Formats: sequence, structure tokens, C-alpha cells
Amino acid sequence: MIKLSFAPSARFFRRLSLGAALSAGLVMTAMTPAEAAKTTLNLGMSVEPAGLDPTIAAPVAIGQVTWQNVFEGLVTIDQAGKIQPQLAKSWEISPDGLTYTFKLQTGVKFHDGEAFDAASAKFSLDRARGADSVNPQKRFFASIASIDTPDTETLVLHLSAPTGSLIYWLGWPASVMVAPTTAADDKTTPVGTGPFKFASWAKGDKVELTRNADYWNKDAAAKLDRVTFRFIADPQAQAAALKSGDLDAFPEFAAPELMSSFDGDARLVTRIGNTELKVVAGMNTAKKPFDDKRVRQALMMAIDRKMVIDGAWSGLGTPIGSHYTPNDPGYQDMTNVLPYDVEKAKALLTEAGYPNGFTFTIKSPQMAYAPRSAQVMQAMFDEIGVTMNIEPTEFPAKWVQDIMKDRNFDMTIVAHAEPLDIDIYGRDPYYFNYKNPAFNALMKKVQETTDPVAQNTIYGEAQKILAEDVPALYLFVMPKLGVWDKKLKGLWENEPIPSNVLSGVSWDE
Repeated sequence: MIKLSFAPSARFFRRLSLGAALSAGLVMTAMTPAEAAKTTLNLGMSVEPAGLDPTIAAPVAIGQVTWQNVFEGLVTIDQAGKIQPQLAKSWEISPDGLTYTFKLQTGVKFHDGEAFDAASAKFSLDRARGADSVNPQKRFFASIASIDTPDTETLVLHLSAPTGSLIYWLGWPASVMVAPTTAADDKTTPVGTGPFKFASWAKGDKVELTRNADYWNKDAAAKLDRVTFRFIADPQAQAAALKSGDLDAFPEFAAPELMSSFDGDARLVTRIGNTELKVVAGMNTAKKPFDDKRVRQALMMAIDRKMVIDGAWSGLGTPIGSHYTPNDPGYQDMTNVLPYDVEKAKALLTEAGYPNGFTFTIKSPQMAYAPRSAQVMQAMFDEIGVTMNIEPTEFPAKWVQDIMKDRNFDMTIVAHAEPLDIDIYGRDPYYFNYKNPAFNALMKKVQETTDPVAQNTIYGEAQKILAEDVPALYLFVMPKLGVWDKKLKGLWENEPIPSNVLSGVSWDE
């Protein structure tokens, strides 16, 4: 592991001491040990991304390295979850919601020197929406019927139907702008317009970024010269790296039970923020007995969410009653729709024709929250006569094959990371196999308006439907557990979208 220390500076001092040609004044300037430490950062992540292009693959780890560091979008999402202009400095939406006109920033260049303009923006969106697109959020661009570029600074999107979430979706990692000449290689050597340039990737170990000295936005220019993302899966090793100084920060520390081990550390601080990580136990609603809503409701009422949070995540989590977090606009607390009630759960099972319970299997990925939650749920289901077998399932490859592709499962458990992704219950196909025309009508209706108040009302109705239908057992929202050097400033404490935005990060010494 690379250890952040003053060793490079010490070597630098020795070289300087031997350099008689250097003036004393220059030596004194260069011999400030804190200066080197202030411009580099070693940041830990639990999961190494499989690639570095967020426009061709879904894993959030890709965006956690590249989004807002290497790649930027027409708009961005700030740490409060709000949409902000970025490569588009402004936009107008026609009264009928069918034409979006963007005015683009000028003087922007990709890291290889290629100009960013309306043509490259059109290329990026055409690539994302095209017939051959493998963009993980291709649906975002489905309503774009055509794109015009009347001049280099103007981009016009013509939609086939109003899409009220379009501007928000354009801020996602999947919507970043890519250069026509380098896009094909972004998976391994990403080239964007961001404040950091890709430097190197040692697979199985680290990705390095360096400051983009020619960054177009001086107000958001990087303060760090070099950032190293280190990939460490084992929580004990994560903690050890932090305590030894090998790592300066672990913004998403993976072991809540170890958070207290940093108490009293003279160098490190801990932060507990919010996220969009919704831990849900999704059921295959096309399969018996999960095709019966009463069975799903019985399982939901057999679960004490607080006990799950205590047992799985050391009490650090927020109970949820639908696929929506307290951070989301229009959130409604639905945890009381089907509250913990063992006797009512048993009655629902009897009504559904399962007075003696039944047996099924949950496929549990290896991430710590999953088997821990499953074990607590297993004990609770036993109270109502239901036997749940736990089958460890490797994530992502086997899990994706079994759940997302083959639909070969009864129940699974996973944390959904995407913000405002309640619409997944309206997708066909999607792994829940959930079909509800009333819910689908709401998802269509929410796109017909850009009025946030109207959208929030619709999202409230959608939350209620899911809370009653429970195609998934809604458990809790995971917190963002941050651990970092107390002299490090600017890291996001909350996570409205999976990311490690580093342009505002610096050392305070």
C-alpha cells in the first residue's frame, strides 16, 4: 500500500541540499513539508469498478471514481441533491414540454484538447439513445426524438413526449458528455472535461487522477494535485489502513460495527450522513406464493425493521416503508402501513391458504448488510411458521445472472443505490416481475409535468401503492459512514447520488 508520509519530501530535501545552484530562497520555499501533503489524497473504496465509463455500465463504483472528477454533464447534482448548470450554462423548456434548448459553456475542452461544443453534446446523447447503446439508463433518453445544433453553443432536444425528470436525469453519471474521438476507449482511459485527468489504473489496486491545469471552470478547479483511489474490500483492512495513515479518507466505510473504534483517534474524524441506499428484499411476484399480495404483506408484518437495523447495521439506518428515502422530495413515512405485528401476519397467511407457513430461499449477495439482514429476517419469519433458507450468491456476476436475467429466485436482498428510482417498479421487465397498471399510470403522469409540487403529490401516491402491495420488503436506508483525516475539508458528508466529488476537497494546515 502507498503510505502517505513525508518521505518524498525528505528525499526532495536531500536533493535540494546537494543542489548548490539553487538559491537559499528557493530551497526555503520548497522545504515546507506540509506543502506536499496538502496536494495529494489517498481515498479508499470497498469496490473496484469493472470499468471507468459510466455511460456503458451500471455499477455505482464507476461513477464514484469518475463522475464530476473526470466526466461532467450538461447539468450536475450538488451535495444538497439540487440540479445545477454545468456544461450547459442555461436552458429553456417550451410550454408544451417538448423542446429543450440548452446554451452551452464556451472555451471548454476535453482532456485531450478536443473542443466541447454542441456537436460533441449531440454525439454524447445520440450515443446514449442509439439502437446500439448499452447505456445502463438508456430509458432516460427514450423520449428524445431528434437533436438540433443550430450553432456551436446551442443544443436543442425535441421530445416525443413530455419528460419531467429529463433535466434531473441529465445530471446522472450515465448522462455525462464524452468526446467523439475518445469515447470508445473511455472504459479504460477515460477522457472528460472535468477538474481531474485520468493518470493510471493498476487493476486490483488503485486508480490515479491528476489535476487538470487547463480546467475551464476556475471557480471549481481542483485544489489537489493528485488523487489515488485505493480498493480495499475487507473492512478490517480498511480500518487498519486508515489508522496507519495509508489512507486519508474512506467516505463509504463498510463496517458500522467498527465505527466506534475510531473514537478518540487524534487524527481521524467520523461522519454519519444520509444516502439513497435502500435495502429491500425483493420478491419474484410472478411465482407462488409471492404472487399473492396477502403473503407479501404477511412477510412485511413479520419484520421488526428496527431489529433488522440493529442486527445488520449496528443500529445505523433509517426504517422505510416504501422504495423512497426521507431525503427524497415528496417523501412520506409509510412504515406504519404494514407495521410489525406477528398475529396479523399469521392471520394473513391463513387467509392466503398458508396456515402452516411455507418454505422458500433467499439469494443473498456477499455484501455484509445482506446476509446479516437475512439472518435476522430468518428468525422473524420462523415466528410465523415460514422457513427461509439463505443461499449465498456471488455479486455481481451470479446475482445478475440469476436475478436480473434468469429471474431464477424466490427472494433476494440488495441495496438500491440510484436516487429517485421508484420507477423501477413500472419497468417491464424488472426482477420483481411486478405489474400494476395504476402504479404505471402514476409513473407516466409524473413525467407529464415539470412542476415539482405536482410531481411530489404523484410520488406520494406511488409510495402508498408500494407500501400496500409490497413487491419488496422495505427495510432501511443505509447511512453514509465517513472516516477521514480531520484536516481534510470538502468531502461530501451526505450522498444524494453515489459519488466522490473531489473538486472542492483540500487540506487545512
